[in-house]
Amino acid sequence: MIIDVHTHINNYHEDRVVSLNECLNRLTETMLENKVAYSLVLSSYKVNEHRPSTKQVVEAIKDRNNLGVVSGISYLNYNHRDIREIGEYLENGLIKGLKFYPGYEPFYPNDTRLKVWYEMAIEYNVPVMFHSGDTYAPTGKVKYSHPLHIDDLAVDYPDLKIVICHVGNPWIKDCMEVVYKNKNVYADISGLVLGDFSEKFERYMKKEIEEMITYAGDPNYLLYGTDWPISNMKSYLKFMDQLELADEKKELILWKNAAELFRIDVSKL
Repeated sequence: MIIDVHTHINNYHEDRVVSLNECLNRLTETMLENKVAYSLVLSSYKVNEHRPSTKQVVEAIKDRNNLGVVSGISYLNYNHRDIREIGEYLENGLIKGLKFYPGYEPFYPNDTRLKVWYEMAIEYNVPVMFHSGDTYAPTGKVKYSHPLHIDDLAVDYPDLKIVICHVGNPWIKDCMEVVYKNKNVYADISGLVLGDFSEKFERYMKKEIEEMITYAGDPNYLLYGTDWPISNMKSYLKFMDQLELADEKKELILWKNAAELFRIDVSKL
């Protein structure tokens, strides 16, 4: 079984805008081609004609049992109505977690403005995900997205389940330490490439991920994710095949860790 914890349905190429349902259909078709049983769709920190709101995504996937939603939260733009709406979705089990975008927005993860969201995540026992490392857009400010900043948050909120997205690439060793030190911190391997892995970069990332597992121990903290459509699902599965890990450890990464962390009922898949 494969669970992809990191996909998007934004229109990244504005000259090729398609509808939300067309994006979802393309996602589920790609999942079927690559034998992916379940994917989490992450909404954006901003809403416009190219980036659907959490509400739009929740409504669009309600009849799609192989998809779940992680709500993108803006540090700069949220109000009490947003808090109430997301709270209701969490209470009704309609979203699986919250996603924050430091680097794309100028804030550090331990900013007190986000306290209300962290308390909500703890109350409803859902993880919070953070963009970490390099940004897709050159306008991002990467000083905010360094994985070491997650350590403060993990210490201050020991009951908060935290996911460092993209293993903090290129600061993978710093991500290793934060994950190793804090039992409430996880990492996903999404977004390591644009499109396909080249042979040279695949060898490099294989070594980095294997070293991370050697350092931080059995990979019960590591999650499979692709960042589709930015990254190619087929290329990602090929990368997973290259990892020199026992089958049971690959199984943890490919679906078991995600099913437990995001409370995904795999019996329905």
